[in-house]
Parts: sequence; C-alpha cells; structure tokens
Amino acid sequence: MKTNPGRFFEDYTIGQVIEHAVPRTVSGGERALYHALYPARHALYSSDEFAENCGLEKSPLDDLIAFHVVFGKTVPDISLNAVANLGYAEGRWLKPVYPGDTLRSVSEVIGLKQNSNGKSGVVYVRTWGLNQWDEPVLEYVRWVMVRKRDLDAPAPETVIPELSKVVAPEDLVIPEGLDFLQYNFTLAGEEHRWADYEIGEKIDHVDGVTIEEAEHMMATRLWQNTAKVHFDATNREDGKRLIYGGHVISMARALSFNGLANAQMIVGLNGGAHANPCFVGDTVRAYTEVLDKAETSAPGVGALRLRLVAHKHGAPAFAYKTEEGKYHPDVLLDLDYWAVVPL
Repeated sequence: MKTNPGRFFEDYTIGQVIEHAVPRTVSGGERALYHALYPARHALYSSDEFAENCGLEKSPLDDLIAFHVVFGKTVPDISLNAVANLGYAEGRWLKPVYPGDTLRSVSEVIGLKQNSNGKSGVVYVRTWGLNQWDEPVLEYVRWVMVRKRDLDAPAPETVIPELSKVVAPEDLVIPEGLDFLQYNFTLAGEEHRWADYEIGEKIDHVDGVTIEEAEHMMATRLWQNTAKVHFDATNREDGKRLIYGGHVISMARALSFNGLANAQMIVGLNGGAHANPCFVGDTVRAYTEVLDKAETSAPGVGALRLRLVAHKHGAPAFAYKTEEGKYHPDVLLDLDYWAVVPL
C-alpha cells in the first residue's frame, strides 16, 4: 500500500523521534495572506521601519505564522487521526522568523495514556521548529487524543510527563537586539505601557468576527494542516467540519490588538486549551486577563503574562469557567502566554 493512513495511538512509543516531512520556505506571501485572514495590526509585524527602530534587522513574520507552519508539519504524523487537540505547554519562541527562512519540524513522544474506553488515547509530544541552519526557532509541548486502529491492541504503560505550568520569566528568550527605548507609540496605535497594566485587570477587546467556511479552509490549507476533522464533514457524527484551533487562536490574538496594541511579540506559551468546538457561523469575541508582569534584560522591554479567552457571541461578560470548574459552554479558547511590551 502506497498511501499513508496516518499513525494511530498504538503506533507511538515513548522516546520515539519523528522528523516531519516537507520543509517550507516562508515568504512575504505568508504575511499578506495571514493579514488577509485575520485583522492583524501589530506594528512590529507590519513595518520594516518600525521593526528596525526596535532593534531588529527588519520586520519578522508574525509569531503565530511560525507556530502554524511548525505545527502544520506535525499533523500528518501526530494528529491526522486525532479526535481533538487537547492542550499546550512549555512553548518558547527562540528566534525571529524572517521571509526567506526555511522551517521544518521534529517531534519526540514524551507521554502516552490510553483512555478508559479503549478506543483512543492521549499522545504527548515535544516539537521543535528548526530553520535552514538547524537553529531552533520555536519549541512547545502539546497533547492530542488519537484514535486506535486496533481496539484489541494492548494499552501501553501510562507515562504522563511533568510539565511546567508557567514558563519562568528568566527562561523567556527576547530576540537579540530588541530595544524599545525609542518605541513609537503613535505608529503602534496605543499609548499603553507595561506599567499601565495591572495584575488581575480584564480587557474586553470589543470587536467580533463571524467565522466563515472559506477562510477556515484557506487557513488549514495555508498551514498544510491535514487533520481529517477540519476537511471531511463525514468524519464527525454531527456532519460538521471542526474549525481549526489555530484559526481561533489567530483570530483572538488579532482581536486583542484593541487594548493590547503594544503587546508586540509572543515569546512564551504557558498553556492552552480548545475549550469547546468552534463551527462555521460562530461569532468570535475575546477578552484578556493580565496574570503577571516581569521585567526583562532587554532595553525598555517588559513582559506581560496574559490569559486570552475567546468565546462565542452571546456569552456572559468575561465568561470563563462555571461554578463546577468546567469551561463555560460558549468559551472556545483559553490561551496563557507571555508577550513583550514597552516599559
């Protein structure tokens, strides 16, 4: 058989290293299409001149472009037969990605746990994105529920990795040369500095975007995400294509510009959950809660730990979890990340 049905849960072993196929050279076309799909407006990713004024050689590609490209490489090997992507941890952006860079992905299996129903299991992988010089540009852990091919296959020994709940501020990698001492607040679009944000503060990002079928399908193809639940409507009992979680992440991040225009770069991913499924026709809105603050060694650069919550239109104000500790049914995304802002 020459076709590839993808890996199933019983095909994974602890310590297994998978080099993912199809390296990709990224260009300015990625940026243009990304900004067409999402209302992305952060100045550092829009203007070479602005980026140069902040100490970089030119404007890098959006941090989530790098994430989606690296993630997309892993899908045929990790989540082609997935039921759902469950969470993220220990994510760090290690080097900016510029037009002309070539990205590839490598993953290591670090955890396995068969579900009690015997039909699926959870696979934990640590993934690295590497550039053309084999330099890591991104790393993260994710865990995904994967179907079994053979329901009678024996369950592997359960291994659940111990993962940090938060990337420590001292472990964040600030891009070499980044300097916000001459930061232009007028061109960035807002005046809010690091000191203006209070721990516990919640910011309603006001705007909403209704999810369209065509844009979602374009995004999954752009990032070469081949997970069946995003393409094949017969793959789910309800006959609906599941909106790619990365599409919701990027939409929510773009919406957060209104109130966080100066959160220019994502440098750490502490955790994340796709709390409830998103489907075509849902209108996505977002709010952010400030969880923590830290200074960095870079001139004029501070870091904010932020919880970005995306929810469907009609959810109560600042909907998050119920009294029982479960996500509110209208919450789509819970993303805990570090971003750098001017002091």
